[in-house]
Amino acid sequence: MIMLPVFLLFLSAIAALAHRGRDSHWGPEKWKTLITFGNSYTDDSRLRYFAAHHGNPPPVGWEEPDSNDTFSGGYNWGHFASEIANVTRFNYAVSGAPCSNKITPRTYRPINAPYPSVLEYEIPAYLADTKYVDPDGNKLMDINANETVYAIWIGTNDVGNDAFLTDSQVNGTTIPDYVECVYKALDGMYADGARYFVIMNLVPLQLAPLYATPENGGQDSANGANVTEKSYRLWETVVTVNDVFRYKTPYEAVIARRYPGAQLAVMDMYGLVWEVYHNPNQYFDPPANVTGYVKHCNKTTGHCERLPNEHSFLWFDELHPSERTDQIVGQEFVNVVAGNSSFANYW
Repeated sequence: MIMLPVFLLFLSAIAALAHRGRDSHWGPEKWKTLITFGNSYTDDSRLRYFAAHHGNPPPVGWEEPDSNDTFSGGYNWGHFASEIANVTRFNYAVSGAPCSNKITPRTYRPINAPYPSVLEYEIPAYLADTKYVDPDGNKLMDINANETVYAIWIGTNDVGNDAFLTDSQVNGTTIPDYVECVYKALDGMYADGARYFVIMNLVPLQLAPLYATPENGGQDSANGANVTEKSYRLWETVVTVNDVFRYKTPYEAVIARRYPGAQLAVMDMYGLVWEVYHNPNQYFDPPANVTGYVKHCNKTTGHCERLPNEHSFLWFDELHPSERTDQIVGQEFVNVVAGNSSFANYW
């Protein structure tokens, strides 16, 4: 009999902690550095290093080049965010990465090994670089934690094909294991001194051409699978995960005191992409196209062609946002750090 009032009180506390929209008190007074983790939505060229070096990782102290040869067809959101805010970026994202290979491992054929993951590769690589000093005695990352923002955007490879969507996860693991993995990644950063975190949640993957229903521009099923069933299952998973981020973050930050002294924000990537999808003429060059995509490849020959007017498209290929979409994301990320975004929850 006494459990229900306690539970309701707990829910009320969580609701009160979730500050939606603008928060002028959030973020560093001076923002000088951005450090990013994730997958192909964020990677510049780190995966290419693995492929070119027989699966060996970049050495400690390697500085990833700022490349416009990415899965967006140009520069990605991290480039635009750092350019708009005039901050230095260190990027540890790897295309194809899941949060953990102990949950949803996927094999990268050029190296005959799993894609490097956030928890097992990206965080350790970052921690190693924080201690790196070059032969002249210069630190690679001479940063001030009070002037640095850490962003993690992971999940596309965790909930989609060859992962939870196709029941390909490690036996005995669940969606909550993936979500908890994100906070374990924050644990590693926090222990090293990080204090400003932005968790970027999942985009509406059910709208991406790879997963969309045929009437929304989705691809035909190659194996006779029920495309609509898969699209709706993924939709349900995405919105569930995003709701967990929304409520678990204030619980961990304020109630469990997992990150004392830190500030956290959840950037609503779902809401942002949903907004541009349903109001395309406000964001893309005419004629705006939110169901098609720029890069089309022949699956037999491997030959690819890009459609003209690339800044008219939401999607670059079947899964990845276009460079124009990444510009929008980069600008909104800057707004999040400034505490001026309506696409964020702040704690």
